[in-house]
Amino acid sequence: MSGATIESVHIRGFRSLANVEVDDIPKAAVFIGANGSGKSNFIRFFEMMSWMLRSRRLAEFVEKQGGADDQLFGGNRVTSRIEAEIRMRTDAGRNDYRFKLSHGDPDRFFFSEEQFRFNRKDRAGEATWQPLGSAHEEAKIVEAAQDGETQNVNATTARAIVNLLRECSVYQFHDTSDYSNFKKRWDVEDNNYLRSDGGNLAAVLHRLEREDINRFDWINKQISRILPVFDRFEIEESYGKVLLRWKARGTDKTLGAHLTSDGSLRFFALATLLNLPTGMLPDILLLDEPELGLHPATVSLVGGMIKSLSVDRQIMLATQSPLLVDAFDLDEIFVLELQDGQTKFRKLKSDDYQVWLDDSFTTGELWQTNLLGGRP
Repeated sequence: MSGATIESVHIRGFRSLANVEVDDIPKAAVFIGANGSGKSNFIRFFEMMSWMLRSRRLAEFVEKQGGADDQLFGGNRVTSRIEAEIRMRTDAGRNDYRFKLSHGDPDRFFFSEEQFRFNRKDRAGEATWQPLGSAHEEAKIVEAAQDGETQNVNATTARAIVNLLRECSVYQFHDTSDYSNFKKRWDVEDNNYLRSDGGNLAAVLHRLEREDINRFDWINKQISRILPVFDRFEIEESYGKVLLRWKARGTDKTLGAHLTSDGSLRFFALATLLNLPTGMLPDILLLDEPELGLHPATVSLVGGMIKSLSVDRQIMLATQSPLLVDAFDLDEIFVLELQDGQTKFRKLKSDDYQVWLDDSFTTGELWQTNLLGGRP
């Protein structure tokens, strides 16, 4: 669904997001704030949505995350349910999806409400919400997308919403331990897209070298700008498996992921993700602290890549790096702060800081001096 974007998100009751309304979300949206301000909770909400709609495994996500009580602001005694409404914009108009997840015994969620609607661009007024019932434990909009007639709802609209929200992909390349997927042999055919943890990086690079050599060479070039010893990836297939390896400059020796620094592995994954061909990218990318463990020069380069990609794809980014923030305009930045245990969002406006911008302050410097709030 090319050109689709999330326009606004209203969330109530999810972890520290007791009552937040994030409106006018731009193509590049940067969320900044101190540790514990709720940046990762916002990203985790979309991860939960992915489990709900991509594989219909909400119950499994909740169990992995500590149970339903842990997902509720202040626990079940304070908050009995999660409420959410997502507004999505396409060339044809606006798609809305909302739901309520109520707490039930034993420590689980069930849908107490699930609805959707579509507003055509050329039609005045608001369309009627189409209900999907209640008391179910997995999202029924997925069923409606497949056979809406049985539920007396519009299958075309349901399908559009499901496809768009499935296209919201969360990426976090933090795990570079001895047991991380970066360091495992991987199925060579698992290469349609880059997985959220980067585990199939070798398979994706192997495909690019054979199908898009110019892009493969470009990724190698970007990495060598930051890692001078790096020459190019050397990935060989063996019995249907591939292993991440790269050649050092000036030598025939190749190195595996187990001999590569954590920061370099994360940059390998980021540089690949942010330079993938259109057909291998989701419409909406969510990045959780991509700067972790990266050299300052690498952070600046990654910021430029994200900014460039946001022309064609919507990117939502949680960060604590002033260097990464430098790549973006103030109008693309949301400041998150914790007040009485609740996350509050504040969208910035360039006009409010023009006097400092005219004095050559960068966005990252404004944040570091606490002029933006949400001190890093």
